[in-house]
Amino acid sequence: MKNIDKMSAVKKSIITAVCIALCVVLPQAFHAIPNAGSIYCPMHIPVLLCGLACGWQYGLICGLAGPLLSSLFTGMPPSPILPPMMLECAVYGLIAGIMIKFIFTKSTYADLYISLVTAMLAGRIIAGIAKALIFARGEITITAWATSYFVTALPGVIIQLVLIPTIVFALMKANLIPKRYLGNE
Repeated sequence: MKNIDKMSAVKKSIITAVCIALCVVLPQAFHAIPNAGSIYCPMHIPVLLCGLACGWQYGLICGLAGPLLSSLFTGMPPSPILPPMMLECAVYGLIAGIMIKFIFTKSTYADLYISLVTAMLAGRIIAGIAKALIFARGEITITAWATSYFVTALPGVIIQLVLIPTIVFALMKANLIPKRYLGNE
């Protein structure tokens, strides 16, 4: 039995609910800054965190519900951006949860970074493909995709790479989520 499986469904549900609430509240803190959602990607943080802490099912739910509830309560993301944002976040939560379940390098840091980077890349690639084929058919180029998902979002990517593992370790240290290994990580 993996450590993530040691958490009860109730505890995972509570963490997921908190992460969904953060998907609504956290972006509001950034809206005073022009284009902050595209630059800092604040909604991605709780979704990735949920997938890593609770598993793929909960990460997927958080990735779908977070943007939807944020849009309903705050109007952000706006309705034209909502479907690709829901897809992108759903992939983040799904892949983060799948990866953390199957990656065991004997280093919590390595496990987290492999899972996190894989989820971040997968979400951006799937969202780009979906925009190009479904949501913004014929309007998005590879250059526009790379610019919006990697160049403009670079501050957000850096924040995610620094903040999310730090939060996961803090949750482990506080015994709110199980430690991956018994060593001193």
